[in-house]
Amino acid sequence: MFDLSINPQTYKNWRHLLAFGFGSGLARKAPGTWGTLAAMPFCCALWWYLPLWAFVAVLFAMAVIGVMICNSVARDLGVHDHGGIVWDEWVGYGIALVALPLHWYWPLLAFGFFRLFDIWKPWPVSVCDKKIHGGFGIMLDDMVAGLFACICLHALRAGAGL
Repeated sequence: MFDLSINPQTYKNWRHLLAFGFGSGLARKAPGTWGTLAAMPFCCALWWYLPLWAFVAVLFAMAVIGVMICNSVARDLGVHDHGGIVWDEWVGYGIALVALPLHWYWPLLAFGFFRLFDIWKPWPVSVCDKKIHGGFGIMLDDMVAGLFACICLHALRAGAGL
């Protein structure tokens, strides 16, 4: 179930702990999906209880921190974008929720749309994934996938009158 090939000592480092989504990125199959599932309670609590400006500010801070920690952890592991690094999913999922009304179904739809764009990687998500390296590249493709999900959810909301 979990990828134990990564030295457990790495989790004594706070950057590794965050980058691996508090362990959710260690799933052998679909670590991005498990990372997003782990992000849901955290992001939904922020989305529910913070005003929009504060929610966006927290996501921005998470993205800035994410660039640094993902870059550092990728360098430590010697892998450009290790599958277990899921902090980018945490930020991308949060972006998908931006400015949506507070109803129970939006986080579920955000999960579906975000995972769709993160797995499918349409242009320009694919370009960000393949051409931009380092911590910024690790973060950017998921942030763009989250933005696409957010746009689709707002279009769905407008079209369905939700």
